[in-house]
Amino acid sequence: MIKISGVIITFNEEEHLEKCLKSLVGVVDEIVVVDSFSTDKTLEICKAHNVVLIQNKFEGYIEQKNYAISQAKYDYILSLDGDEALSDTLKESILKVKEHWVFDGYYCNRLNNYCGQWIKHSDWYPDKKLRLFKKGNGEWKGINPHDRYTLKKGLKAGKLKGDLLHWIYRDYSEHSLKVENFSSIAAKAYFDAGKRSSIWKILFNPSWAFFKAYFLRLGFLDGLNGLVICVQTFNVTFLKYIKLYRLQKNS
Repeated sequence: MIKISGVIITFNEEEHLEKCLKSLVGVVDEIVVVDSFSTDKTLEICKAHNVVLIQNKFEGYIEQKNYAISQAKYDYILSLDGDEALSDTLKESILKVKEHWVFDGYYCNRLNNYCGQWIKHSDWYPDKKLRLFKKGNGEWKGINPHDRYTLKKGLKAGKLKGDLLHWIYRDYSEHSLKVENFSSIAAKAYFDAGKRSSIWKILFNPSWAFFKAYFLRLGFLDGLNGLVICVQTFNVTFLKYIKLYRLQKNS
C-alpha cells in the first residue's frame, strides 16, 4: 500500500480547518500544513492535531501550493485547502486507490457550500479538481487566484467517487469582499502574463460569463443563491477587465 502526504495551505482558517484535518485521519499518512502567518486560531488548531506545521511567506496560491508539495515526506500527495474536507464516499475512494494506484493523478468533483446551501449547478458543480497525484507528475499552474494542478503532457487522470466539500462564503458581504480582492489579484496576474483588456472584453466577457453560468449551466435551479452567484460571476469578470484596462493605461 502506498503512503500519502496530505498537504494544506492556510491563512486564518480557524472556521473550517478542524473539519479539514479530521477528514484526513485514517486516509493520509502525514499532514503537512503550510501557513502564511495566520493571526487567528489556525496555529492552535494545527498544534492540537498531529500535523507538520511550516510557516512560509505567501507569494501567491500557485507558489504556496507548489512549495507545500516540496515539504511533503511521501511521493503521493493529497492537496486540500483549509476550508475543504473529504466526504465519506471520497475517503473510501482514496483508500481503494492507496491499495491499487492506476492513473498518474486523480480528480473529484468539489461541492460548494454557499451561505449554508450546497450549490448543485452553474459553474460551481461539478467543480472538477485534480487533488491526488504523485510528485513530479505535474505542478500547480494557472493565473492567481485561480490555480489548478496540471499533469504533464501524456499523463492520464482517473476519477474518484465522492465529493470534496468546500465551505466557500458564509454570507453575501464576504462574497462581495472576495470579489473585490480576487478581481484585483487576477487583473495584476493577467497584466504580468501579458494579457490585455479592451472595451469589447469589458462589455462582452462579463455578460457571457453570467449567461453561461445562469442559463447554460442551470444556475437558476439553485434559486436566489444561484442568481446571486451568477451576478457575482458577472461582477468579478467585469472588475477584472476594468482593473486590467486601468493597469494598461497607467503603465
